[in-house]
Amino acid sequence: MPERQATRRHVVCCGLTTLDVVQHVDHVPGPDEKVVARDLWVAAGGPAANAAVTAAALGARATLVTRIGDGPVADLVRADLRAHGVEVHDLAGPGATPAVSTVLVTTSTGERAVVSVNATGRPDVTADGGVATTDLPDGVARTLAACDALLVDGHHLDLALAAARRARDAGAPVLLDGGSWKPGLERLLAVVDVAVLSAAFRAPAALPAPGGPDDDAAPSRQARDPDGAGLLRAVRRAGPRLVARSQGGGPIQVLADDDPVDGRLLEVRVPEVPVRDTLGAGDVLHGAALAWLAQRPATRPLDAPALADGLARAAEVASWSCRTDGARGWLADHDAVGRLAAHVRG
Repeated sequence: MPERQATRRHVVCCGLTTLDVVQHVDHVPGPDEKVVARDLWVAAGGPAANAAVTAAALGARATLVTRIGDGPVADLVRADLRAHGVEVHDLAGPGATPAVSTVLVTTSTGERAVVSVNATGRPDVTADGGVATTDLPDGVARTLAACDALLVDGHHLDLALAAARRARDAGAPVLLDGGSWKPGLERLLAVVDVAVLSAAFRAPAALPAPGGPDDDAAPSRQARDPDGAGLLRAVRRAGPRLVARSQGGGPIQVLADDDPVDGRLLEVRVPEVPVRDTLGAGDVLHGAALAWLAQRPATRPLDAPALADGLARAAEVASWSCRTDGARGWLADHDAVGRLAAHVRG
């Protein structure tokens, strides 16, 4: 089959969409304290939504499969996504409303504090702790069957499982944004090709612990896994071919896949930049990695060194995003976005 490098690649992101209310403050208030914000920013957010916006900015055709809902808040979210070139399949039921995230960014450091209901109370996990079964609408199924890469963020797990299976059946790689452990995530790991975890990701005792019995507690696992390689190996044993982990401004760790037990770590340098705001930087990293993954020819092997190269390109984009306010501030510099898009394409 000829390579389709000249065509615009189509990526799908499946997961959480929120309305983000972001305020920059001199410090996060303590109990009973009031502070005056320096500014206010309101936009659509969530890992999958931000990844879709990033991929679209980097030149991909981006589609978001999510649950948003009805009402004025939902209309605001949809309008913002459309303005950033993202096509939306909203699979929320009647009466649903978007989750709202309140974000406080400390001006001097760029660090953020986030409060959100995320996808809690949504119909993806059954009362007994199992994962609900969802039949995707025909239009969504056709979109997934024709996409070049899929990102799932672990939210709306029923949608994520159905989407990942459909994309994999069509030969598209599936990328997990592993921000944190969520109930039922072990089932999603089984149908994921690449998992890129955050520094905050902690696996539960249910995953096999390296060097010990399966029922070891997560804290003891962490204590005897100082470099994090054991966690990455445990996650890889759950299904993904390739596993990596970001560490904020520190190097991204990629587990080399030459040995399923003792695979060494490759380290990807993250560019140093003057940090103004880290909000959404992880989502930007995943969106850029998805754009890179979608444009790779199927004839090239996807191995640990290749993933390290792709994440190095994605890290350039994520680091650049930290120079400006919010998860979207970096998009205002069109020349820089063009250069970054060319860099991701290689």
